Amino acid sequence: MALLSVRNVAKSFGKTQVLRDISLEVAEGEFLTILGESGSGKTTLLRIVAGFEQATSGELWMDGERLDALPPYKRRVNTVFQHYALFPHMTIEANVGYGLHIAGVPKAETTTRVEEALAMIKMTAHAKKKPSKISGGQQQRVALARALVNRPKLLLLDEPLSALDANLRRQMQIELKALQREVGIAFVFITHDQEEAMVMSDRIALLRGGNLEQIAAPREIYNRPATAYVAQFIGHTNLLRGRVEKGIAHCGSMSWPVSLADGPCAFSVRPENIRVATSPANGAVGFEGKLLNQAFHGATELLRVETSDKSVFSVRVAGMGTQGLANTLKLEFSPQDAIPVRDAEAT
Repeated sequence: MALLSVRNVAKSFGKTQVLRDISLEVAEGEFLTILGESGSGKTTLLRIVAGFEQATSGELWMDGERLDALPPYKRRVNTVFQHYALFPHMTIEANVGYGLHIAGVPKAETTTRVEEALAMIKMTAHAKKKPSKISGGQQQRVALARALVNRPKLLLLDEPLSALDANLRRQMQIELKALQREVGIAFVFITHDQEEAMVMSDRIALLRGGNLEQIAAPREIYNRPATAYVAQFIGHTNLLRGRVEKGIAHCGSMSWPVSLADGPCAFSVRPENIRVATSPANGAVGFEGKLLNQAFHGATELLRVETSDKSVFSVRVAGMGTQGLANTLKLEFSPQDAIPVRDAEAT
């Protein structure tokens, strides 16, 4: 049984529909990331789960019981917001224990649980300090401890790393994932950063304009995108559009056999799956293009290549393999690396 089940949830603000028929499940101990650009509905969905918003339609279930009928304070759900909202006049330990104090938890138990939470986030030595005396990364940990001390079944995190600088953000991604594994609590993490989602998640739910485009493990959502939008949002891709006729896909000057019905088609080909052809590979789809530019990315370089029909391809090659490249390149990819995707423009 899933820990959390979101069933056909929709939300409208007046005439504006923000979420459309969203259904997903969160398993015990899972790290699920809800990913999407601004306006996709991801924070609204989180607020509905937390109880800060009511869905226009649909249901929420937790542990086999209706969740959406409960007020926020009765839900075994806690939220870590983008702005940590620590009380500046309180010590770190007082901030962490504040919710327990309000709930009337006995003082001795509160002290024990606060000590456990601070040890968990490695902040015991800072217990007597005020928030202004610790770093942004440490404040983020305190906000986590304040949520975890309540022993929720589910922790919701609304872009909690966005206020950190790039290096600290990468460090906290690793720490947060390790902490989640240690405490064993399910996390639902909100972000617009696809790289962050790929690094941290067990599964990613990608929203677009209030619709759920795809929900899958990071490797699957990258290697087998369901739609053209997913392919373009997660990493780089080359989107090929054309038609299938009698089992052959025709995209511009290229063609290859497919197991698809006749009609419009679209394919995603990742830049790393296109290679410079030194000698034609058996069954490969070959084409030529003019090298427009190349960008250095450390171990790899990203080439932009224009074909005779003015299509522009991105090609990722090993950094050492770009020396002495000709202006016109012979390129190829394997038919199995052309992943069929749903695409409104191809229908």
